[in-house]
Amino acid sequence: MKRTLSVYAVIVVICLQSVAFGQTADLARYNDPPSRLRGMIENFDADYGILNRFYTAQTSPNRSARFKQLYTDYQTALNGLDFDKLSHDEQVDYILFKNYLEHEQKEAARFDAQLAEMAPLIPFARTISDMEDTRRTLKDLDSAKAAATLNDLAKQISATQASFSAPNATKPKRTVANRAARTVDGLRRTLGNWYRFYNLYDPVFTWWNESPYKAVDDALAKYSAFITNKLVGIAPDDKTTIIGDPIGRDALIDELKYEMIPYTPEELIEIANKEFAWCENEMKKASRDMGYGDDWKKALEAVKQKYVEPGRQPALIRDLAYEAINFVEKNDLVTIPKIARDGWRMEMMTPERQLVAPFFLGGETILVSYPTDGMTHEQKMMSMRGNNPYFSHATVFHELIPGHHLQGYMAERYRPYRGDFRTPFSVEGWALYWEFLMWDMAFQNTPENRVGALFWRMHRCARIIFSLNFHLEKMTPQECVDFLVDRVGHERDNAAAEVRRSFSGDYGPLYQIAYMMGGLQFYDLHHDLVDSKKMTNKQFHDAILHEGPIPVEMVRAILTNQKLTKDFTTSWRYYPGLSK
Repeated sequence: MKRTLSVYAVIVVICLQSVAFGQTADLARYNDPPSRLRGMIENFDADYGILNRFYTAQTSPNRSARFKQLYTDYQTALNGLDFDKLSHDEQVDYILFKNYLEHEQKEAARFDAQLAEMAPLIPFARTISDMEDTRRTLKDLDSAKAAATLNDLAKQISATQASFSAPNATKPKRTVANRAARTVDGLRRTLGNWYRFYNLYDPVFTWWNESPYKAVDDALAKYSAFITNKLVGIAPDDKTTIIGDPIGRDALIDELKYEMIPYTPEELIEIANKEFAWCENEMKKASRDMGYGDDWKKALEAVKQKYVEPGRQPALIRDLAYEAINFVEKNDLVTIPKIARDGWRMEMMTPERQLVAPFFLGGETILVSYPTDGMTHEQKMMSMRGNNPYFSHATVFHELIPGHHLQGYMAERYRPYRGDFRTPFSVEGWALYWEFLMWDMAFQNTPENRVGALFWRMHRCARIIFSLNFHLEKMTPQECVDFLVDRVGHERDNAAAEVRRSFSGDYGPLYQIAYMMGGLQFYDLHHDLVDSKKMTNKQFHDAILHEGPIPVEMVRAILTNQKLTKDFTTSWRYYPGLSK
């Protein structure tokens, strides 16, 4: 027994010596350099989370006021720091957090303005949000009074609908009405949550409120349908009409400032047109190599016809994924941890989701669009043509490695507290940048592959043009669809799905421009640091992945050790050849 203990003692000493003389160096790579702002940011996230879960009525003035106070409190705390005494990493976090808080305050003000714009359509919103807020405070409920409130509420909703049905009624803007319909649906869910909290658990409540609640729920459902059908103009069986909600030039400028993009919407459209012209020229080169002369749309059509049979798309995607991974590893472009290389998954996209995502979606799981037996013949053909091997060759690695999957894997391990500052200019820009780089490195090694890659590059240009013009109220959704079909060569259903996705409200107004603009930012930074031999490709790419999905100008500031001030404003004109 003593001998066994002695052996254990020796093992412990050896292990401790190993830690002392080597293992601590290995452990260092698992930890970010410390930032004293991390705790403040994480505390903010915790405070935001509890308030967001408490104030569940989205239209509640109490919710609005409480969040505004939260932003002010943290701004005050941030202003109390001595910026000049912070490390460079901490200064970056300071600027990111300051930028975020200022943006959230502007977003809160914009939301309040939208509510005010909808007020004539939803005069009953305050009653419903107050009921839910009161429930959250756990105050005793007078069931009889609640029933009276519900009874009056049903009458008010019906009266509001009647007022907009009158022949001389002033009709709201179609976009405002569409937003109001969604808000009414949200109010209906809020009231349902309120009712279910008491119903059945309190017999007296149910006795008083069952009938009045059903009347209000029915009135809200009918009113939402009325707004959608009569004020927006979408029939009950219409699953395709796209409305959207343009935000205007001033709001676009505010969003661009937040994303650290120092260009106007008009300048960005100019950049997109320049890039589009480059793509068309390269398309003609590939078309000539395929034997179609300068008629690149014929070459595009020939590529679309080379789709795989139903059931074979997963095998194609698998092979394309590993082709890209092997290319990246062979050229030593970025570190790919084995668990990331082996751990990604594939699933097929549902037919319903393909209405808004006709191509890939990706990350740790790549979602593959391809026809199902329930689609019409035309829908099947458009899906197969739009997901042909050559289009896919340029997008599988965008979604997986070295694109979104590798990016997400690293973001969970390095500076995860910067998740609040996540921007599509970094997330989508990173994946698109790899399309630029792998083009330069001849990964697209056949004319057909070049056509596929150029199709997507033109698509990114088109996204800038149509999305900004929509928010500037210069293009309608239908004109956006036509633009994708006529200029880029999209299948019409796929084009409609792209536009629907852009303007459905699930993505920010700058999301669609972020792909190419973020890609151009990383591309310019690569030129400054890698082409100049200051860093290797692997050093450059690994460094980016260790900083989180933050604005690319902040990544640039980190990699170049740029001197920063607390009032930092964007100034990086990353696109050469564009006059100020």
